[in-house]
Amino acid sequence: MGSLTHCDGYRGAAVASREDVMSLGIDAEPHRPLPQGVLEAVMIAPERSALAVLADSYPSVHWDRLLSSAKESVFKSWFSMTGDRLGFDDEVEFEAEIPFFRARVLRQRSGLAGKAPTAVGGRWLVCCGLVLTAVSL
Repeated sequence: MGSLTHCDGYRGAAVASREDVMSLGIDAEPHRPLPQGVLEAVMIAPERSALAVLADSYPSVHWDRLLSSAKESVFKSWFSMTGDRLGFDDEVEFEAEIPFFRARVLRQRSGLAGKAPTAVGGRWLVCCGLVLTAVSL
């Protein structure tokens, strides 16, 4: 099983045996602000205040893009594991002291998704003009 990502100037893939991990999700994005109007579509209210605090503390990071990328990694991992699609209303919490984020699935699920973890952890990196995120369960 695996996950793919691409953006201008970058292509990436991650693969693993299902014996070692349940699912993978990776994403790469250019490290720049999201286009106008996109952030409102991908962010829920609790994330808005958290991103404002992080932006004040770490202004060199485009937190809006990082949030979007983290959600994409979680979505890929979740779909690989459950076959269920997540929406942007599933919350992502960031811990900025270390390159780690947590995502919580807020809606109730049924079938395989009902048995999947409701909290997912991942890693992030800003490097070489890119935002990179990854989730492995």
